Order: sequence, then structure tokens, then C-alpha cells
Amino acid sequence: MASINRAVLDLKSLDLLANRSSAIHRLDARAKVIVTLIFILCVVSYSRYELTALFPFFVFPIIMISLSGLPPLFILKKIILLCPFVIAVGIFNPVFDRETFVHLGFIEISGGWISFISILTRSILTVGAAFILLGVTGFTAVCQALESLGMPPVFAVQLLFLYRYIFVLTEESARTSRARELRSFGKKGQGISSFGSMVGHLLLRTWQRAERIHMAMLARGFTGEFHACRQSHFGTPELRFVFAWSALFIFLRLQNVPQLLGSLITRLIL
Repeated sequence: MASINRAVLDLKSLDLLANRSSAIHRLDARAKVIVTLIFILCVVSYSRYELTALFPFFVFPIIMISLSGLPPLFILKKIILLCPFVIAVGIFNPVFDRETFVHLGFIEISGGWISFISILTRSILTVGAAFILLGVTGFTAVCQALESLGMPPVFAVQLLFLYRYIFVLTEESARTSRARELRSFGKKGQGISSFGSMVGHLLLRTWQRAERIHMAMLARGFTGEFHACRQSHFGTPELRFVFAWSALFIFLRLQNVPQLLGSLITRLIL
């Protein structure tokens, strides 16, 4: 339970980073969402055996972290937390795809290992871009930007409620778990038999608290829409931001930059 609380607090800390002031933070949220979506589409559009062409895309998270002042170790830890799930998905690729793909001297590397490393690299890039977007924009601003870009308002409201109720559920579960630990003596009553009852009580308590929160929102005039406290403006800086990064991503997608550099170096040497 303590690990869950720490994970949720880290998620809240990531959202609080959006309150900082930098050139990236001050940009309109729609510009940052558009650039991140284009970045993710370009990264995931590669085939499973593409690897070297993905490395130039690391320039985007590096520059974004540098300009926005986000803590790089904090973002890296968030990415590492999701790596086990990615490894579980692609770890069987070397088992089923054993055909030799690359020769490095006497070492033969199969296509399964290449595809596995490619999946891991693309996951690091896309997940890192998503975390950076939250760190420089905030979840609420991201949902409002998606709504202004054409996403149905109902989906935006559902995402916001889901995000907010994660903290409510975590607080209730921590309170319930702490009460069970205080009422147990010698670890009696902490077995699996009491777990089902605790989950049932947790469901009832969160349901009742959700009803109270909903009634409080209705009493304050909630009509199903969230209104931004700060109105943003899509101006010249946002246009430059979108066009510059989009042009770079499209160029990197159409041209294998490491291969071009390798060919150029080979010609210069020979």
C-alpha cells in the first residue's frame, strides 16, 4: 500500500511541475499536444526491425527537459517503472524470431533481439514524451487542449474525473489499510481472508465519498463542463514551435540520419 501511495504522490508531483515558469510552460497547451502526437506517430510508424533510425528522436526529450527545467532523474525513474511491462511484451521475440539479422564480427544477432530492442526504444521515447507533456502542461490543460482539438467534451470530462478519483481512491485505501493494521494484533486479521471484506468496504466508502463530491459540485453550479482558469492564446511562438518540431520529425522519419552520417564519413575516409 505504501508503494501505491508513493506512486500516486509522484504522479501528483509530476502534475505540480506544470506550475513552473519557462518558455515551454508558457506555450499554449494545444501546441505541445500537437507536437507530442506527431512525435509519437513518427516513432511508432517504424517497422519492428528499425533501430538506428530511432536514436535521433532522443533530441526531442533532451531539449524539452533542458528548456523546461524538469528534473531528468525524476522523468527517468517514471520511465523505468514502465520498462518491466514492455520487457514482458517483447521478451519472447528472440525465442520465436531466431533468424540472423546482423553480423558483428563473430557475433550473430537475430531479428528477435533487434525487434525487442526496437520495441523497448520506442516505448522509452513515447512514454518519456507523454511524461514530459504532463510535466510542462498539466493533465487538466492536456484534456482541455484535446477537447479544443476535436475530442468530444464527454471524454475530456471522463478523463478528468478518472484522474481526480485516482487520488480519492488512494486516500481511502490508505485510510482503510491503516485502520486494519491498527486494529490487528500480532498480524492477526491481516491475511487473505480479511482482504475481500476490506475491498468491499473500500468500494462502499469511495462510492459514498464520490456522491458527496458530486453533490458539492452540483451545489457550486457544475453543468458538465470544466472551465479553464487561464485562457491561452495560440500565437506566433506556438506556430514556430509546432512547425519547427514537426519539420524535424518528418525529416527524421523520411531520412535515416545515422545511415546518412555513416555514408558521409565513409566517403570522407575513403
